[in-house]
Amino acid sequence: MPTMNMIQAVRSGLEVMLERDPNVCVFGEDVGYFGGVFRATQGLQQRFGPTRVFDTPLAEGGIISIAIGMSLNGLRPVPEIQFSDYMYPAFDQITNELAKMRYRSDGEWTAPVTIRAPSGGGIRGGLYHSQSPEAYYTHTPGLCVVMPSTPLDAKGLLISSIESDDPVVFFEPKRLYRGSFDGDPEHVPPWRDQAEADVPEGYYQTPLGQARIVRRGDAVTVVAWGTMVHVARAAMEQFQVDAELIDVRTLVPLDLETIAASVEKTGRCVVVHEAPRTCGFGAEVVALVQERCFWSLEAPVLRVTGWDTPIPHGQEREYLPNRERIGQALRTVLAT
Repeated sequence: MPTMNMIQAVRSGLEVMLERDPNVCVFGEDVGYFGGVFRATQGLQQRFGPTRVFDTPLAEGGIISIAIGMSLNGLRPVPEIQFSDYMYPAFDQITNELAKMRYRSDGEWTAPVTIRAPSGGGIRGGLYHSQSPEAYYTHTPGLCVVMPSTPLDAKGLLISSIESDDPVVFFEPKRLYRGSFDGDPEHVPPWRDQAEADVPEGYYQTPLGQARIVRRGDAVTVVAWGTMVHVARAAMEQFQVDAELIDVRTLVPLDLETIAASVEKTGRCVVVHEAPRTCGFGAEVVALVQERCFWSLEAPVLRVTGWDTPIPHGQEREYLPNRERIGQALRTVLAT
């Protein structure tokens, strides 16, 4: 079984589906000849040809419009938006057209589009290349929202997303692509040993809507997704906290049963994400935990998040949740 980083796992998932299903096609800005800005599609055009893997103009609204039309005519398009920050010009097409197609047709039509988008900070991309916009799309009925944290899940979840008849927004944490941190090769991140993993070469699925218990524990439940899964795990180990860590993997549909069962066992909960605090998806998790687990809670549910500012270029490490901030939240809930 080969060892892959997340970029290689995503490419392998695309390759498997392009080979398996002739209706799958991949397109976006520079994804063809150039292989994508992060090289996630490198070599795919050469293997499958320019009619199935092709470049588009720099027009995100057009990219998604084309994908919707393709999907209504039997194809399974996988458009790439170069950075998740660039999805906003296509916001109307995603939220008003793609997400509503099944509802407006009373189930007669589906729009099986999987939108891939590198997301989050960690590479010093500044305010236009580092956003975490997942909350906008979790708020839109009709969309599935996915964010893997490991190469194994990246491939399995991508295959499940492409095979889904519902549209999927598939966020890929760019900070995990090759295990780098802030673009600084001299800094060894706390999850470097988990940046690569054994990933099957062929076809397999990771189910949508099923969380993963990363680490068992009894004192407090930590809920996270994407890069923050690894940062939270590093905090637990550094501060020696008996915490149970849950990687939600898919924000919509959310595996609330796994989260609630853990919180009912531990009586405490901390939610971690790198998006801004106000109206981030963590607020929804907090509300659901409070509704489902009120009589089991021994302390208020806390959030560790990004700040309510644009993500700064020079102070990325101060903006993003780190081991110290997560450790302080864990100590606070355990002392309550």
